[in-house]
This record gives sequence, structure tokens and C-alpha cells, in this order.
Amino acid sequence: MSRIGWTLKALNLALLLLYPVAWAAPLLRAGLLPLFSLSEISVLTGLQSLWASDIFLALVVTLFALFAPYLKTIGLALVHFDLLKPAVLPVLHILGKLAMADIFLIAVYITLAKGIGLGRIETAWGLYLFTACILASLWISWQTERALHEGE
Repeated sequence: MSRIGWTLKALNLALLLLYPVAWAAPLLRAGLLPLFSLSEISVLTGLQSLWASDIFLALVVTLFALFAPYLKTIGLALVHFDLLKPAVLPVLHILGKLAMADIFLIAVYITLAKGIGLGRIETAWGLYLFTACILASLWISWQTERALHEGE
């Protein structure tokens, strides 16, 4: 029987539903000048634009924003339900660090755009949801490792 509590398992499984919502949710609203209306940008719309203009960057962002956090969450679920050995936790920890990189990139883009002064950028609820998912995943990983070490 797994030493991981049902609450931790349920929170991790909830991330499998929340990540796709966060990917489609507006991260920010951007416009060229304050007089024009703002366009909503999500992870998915941002990736669509990248695929049209820079395939390498699109691959990198797709890895960090979609695959790394989702694979980590699936891996943790498999560990939680004793379908994968806890020995994979260091690999899942690395995936978590990769997933955090996209939050950093978004923050850099917002800072740069605001510094230019030509456009207007407003953060939207999706950025907070996406950040919360990443942080929740980090917390769940930490709690998983803690629970497994306490059981030894």
C-alpha cells in the first residue's frame, strides 16, 4: 500500500485537468498602443504564433510549457499509485525545474514589453492559474518525497 495520502493523490490528479485549462486561459492581454484594444494571449495561442515564426523556440516552449509539467504530473501519479518506483523522483524533480522555466520566460517577456513603452500589457487570470499549477506541482513533489522518506 502506498504511503501517499489520498489528498495528495487527488491534488496531483486535479492538475491533469487544470493544466489544459491553464494552457487555454488568457495569460496576458497585449496591445500595440494604449488606444487600441488588447488581444488575449494564452499558452496555446502563443505557441501557434511561435510555430508560424520560429520552430526551434516553439519546440523549446512546447517542451517547457506543456510536456514537462504534464509528464511530471503523470509520473507522480504513477508513483502515488505504486505503478512506478520512487527511484524516478529525481527525474521528475528535473522535469519540475524545466516546467518552472516557462514562468520565468513569461515574466521576462512582460518586463521587456512594459519597458519598451510602446505597447500595453496586462496580466490575466490564466497566468495566475498556470503559475499556481506549477507551484502546486512542486509542493506535491516535495510532499511525496517527504512521505516516502518518512516511511523508510
